Amino acid sequence: MHDVEVIEAPEAAAVALDPVRARLLAELAEPSSAAGLAARLGVARQKVNYHLKALEAHGLVELAEERRHGGITERVLRASATSYVVSPAAVSADAADPDANADHLSAGYLVALAGRLVREVGALARRAGASGRRLPTLTIDTTIRFRTPEDRAAFADDLTAAVLELAARHHHDDGRPHRLVVAAHPLPEERP
Repeated sequence: MHDVEVIEAPEAAAVALDPVRARLLAELAEPSSAAGLAARLGVARQKVNYHLKALEAHGLVELAEERRHGGITERVLRASATSYVVSPAAVSADAADPDANADHLSAGYLVALAGRLVREVGALARRAGASGRRLPTLTIDTTIRFRTPEDRAAFADDLTAAVLELAARHHHDDGRPHRLVVAAHPLPEERP
């Protein structure tokens, strides 16, 4: 089971976003059979089986084991990932392109950049997983508080200078290219 799976295909996204199927995916964090799920959810086994087949056809659930009970084989399934993220490519082939936005300080640019990040890393993770390799990544996630807009602007200037200096020092024209994204946004207010 993967930690996070990026859904690229529109059909798979539609299947995963169906409320009944989304509930089944959540329930299948622990392997279960159609009969077990039906009993737990109070839904007919045939209806659960119908939805499980759709999920399985799109690779969102996988066979964990088969159990024999007399002449009957019970299929035990599990979700293919702990959680799922829908790639912007699943919604539109012309997903938001950050290069089409000249305002690099806008929310639209940041969202387009995040979408590109999901698409690229999702594709790379699938390829790495298929080849049995680990995808080398680096993530820094922190919270910083600014007293004033001027403090925030000074930090942005210092961060830009530091990143550009580091990139220039470690860049090699004959090396493998890596994308470096540094982003900042206000934290959403927590709702009670």
